Amino acid sequence: MEERTVGHYGGKFIPFHKGHLYSITKAASQVDHLYVVVSYDESRDRKLCKDAGLEYMDFKRRQQWMMTSTKGMSNVTVLAVEDPPWENEEHMWLEGGRRMIEAIPEKITHIFSSESSYDHWFRKIYGEDIQHVIIDEARRIFPISATKIRNEGVFANWDMIPEAAKPYYAKKIAVVGVESCGKSTLTRNLAQLFGTEYVEEYGRTVSEEIGDGSSLLTEEHYKEIVFGHKHMEFQKIKKANKLLFIDSEAVVSQYYAKMYLGQELDFIEGVIQSQDYDLYLFLEPDVKWVADGYRTFNDPEVREHTNKILKQMFDVRGIEYVSIGGNYEERLDKSIEQITKLMAN
Repeated sequence: MEERTVGHYGGKFIPFHKGHLYSITKAASQVDHLYVVVSYDESRDRKLCKDAGLEYMDFKRRQQWMMTSTKGMSNVTVLAVEDPPWENEEHMWLEGGRRMIEAIPEKITHIFSSESSYDHWFRKIYGEDIQHVIIDEARRIFPISATKIRNEGVFANWDMIPEAAKPYYAKKIAVVGVESCGKSTLTRNLAQLFGTEYVEEYGRTVSEEIGDGSSLLTEEHYKEIVFGHKHMEFQKIKKANKLLFIDSEAVVSQYYAKMYLGQELDFIEGVIQSQDYDLYLFLEPDVKWVADGYRTFNDPEVREHTNKILKQMFDVRGIEYVSIGGNYEERLDKSIEQITKLMAN
């Protein structure tokens, strides 16, 4: 009976990229079963991310990206193994290798990597009979490395990020303000200019469904608005190209609840606390008020008063925003300037 071939491919995967995915796919085609192992050490990994200006990605997230990317490969199992504390290079290799052998429930017959220099260590760990298979050492198929991405940034190498990981890196930009300040128009225009997705104001959708404006919305309607809006956001981020633009968010919903129901709602506050937008563009009400059948605050003094209320609601929650005013052209240019700064960070 022919021996079952069992492969091992490992790394830190900070970050996971298409070169890794290519190697996994290539390796899986050469053995009966392939074990992909995410090596992790929280303090080391946090430092790597911090030095690269990346948000910390824990090993579970990296493991999930690879599991999602390989879910169609029935002979691939993704594991995670904690690296030993640093003592010296030999200890790291030998003790790390021992932990790999212990974690993988089968005898390893093949080791896959993109580095021929690792051969010495693999033979010391797994024995002289181990088959070390080098995959695209020159990186001709996918000219990328995790080091390159850390040095240059994710956005500079966006095409090399697997689809499963892209939502994690996409920046979310909320466009907020009181009624008739151009939020919907600006949100659509920015999404078009940056070639990406946007989330419509779900409160408008619900208002149109009931056939009246915000004054007739009940607490149940606000539940539909905030949770429906959040669901749309989760769906759109999966298709976003580096950026996702969001027309209004939960603070704006809380503002309308306060204005029309006379109280702030606890469940909306919970949504506010869970929000993690990268940039808030706060549109000032200094453009012409446009009647559309759903708007009520036409008086300039009232608009200024409600604008102050909404700003205070952001301020008391410690949410920073960038004030965007002027005519429509100026608003567009100011917004693009802020977004360009965000993408450069």
